[in-house]
Amino acid sequence: MIGTRHTRVLLLRLVALGAFVGLLWVIQAVNWATGYWMNFAFGLIPRRVGGLDGVLGMPFLHGSFPHLMSNTAPLLVMGGLLAATATRALIAVNAVIVGAGGALVWLFGTPAVHVGASGLVFGWFGFLVARGLVDRSAVTLGAAALVGVLYGALIWGVLPGRAGVSWEAHLFGFLAGAAAAVLIRTRVHEPRLRDVERR
Repeated sequence: MIGTRHTRVLLLRLVALGAFVGLLWVIQAVNWATGYWMNFAFGLIPRRVGGLDGVLGMPFLHGSFPHLMSNTAPLLVMGGLLAATATRALIAVNAVIVGAGGALVWLFGTPAVHVGASGLVFGWFGFLVARGLVDRSAVTLGAAALVGVLYGALIWGVLPGRAGVSWEAHLFGFLAGAAAAVLIRTRVHEPRLRDVERR
């Protein structure tokens, strides 16, 4: 019974992940067709009240199709790992990553229009790695090791480098994800209390 429920939840999460990534591509197509006006309207602009809505808008917007393409694979891979191994705290985890990471970019980022889901990618990366170290279960350590092998080189993205790349979003996304792993301490696939009581 519990195994069947977990399978159903996993499938729903994977469908939601696929829908989210699909939505990013639809938004990118509209954004491109309209001359990327959405980036200036809804992108994050540090220390400007008018750019504060970019804390929520930034992950949905990209500067080009290659920009979105570079984020798509890690979103699917790390999102899939989160869907398969995380508990019901996924909403809280993402709220910390998007909210805290975006707020820090708004406070300390360089004057520019910041867009892209890479802050979310780095947030998931930070969460998966830190959760493995905090939780130390076989599942979380395995997920952390897999992410480290596949995307360990991402860590260099938190340093200032290429022009036009929001390294601040990478850095603060990573830190927010790691903080979420420490603050939101829930076991992997922790059964609901009523499920335990029914056994």
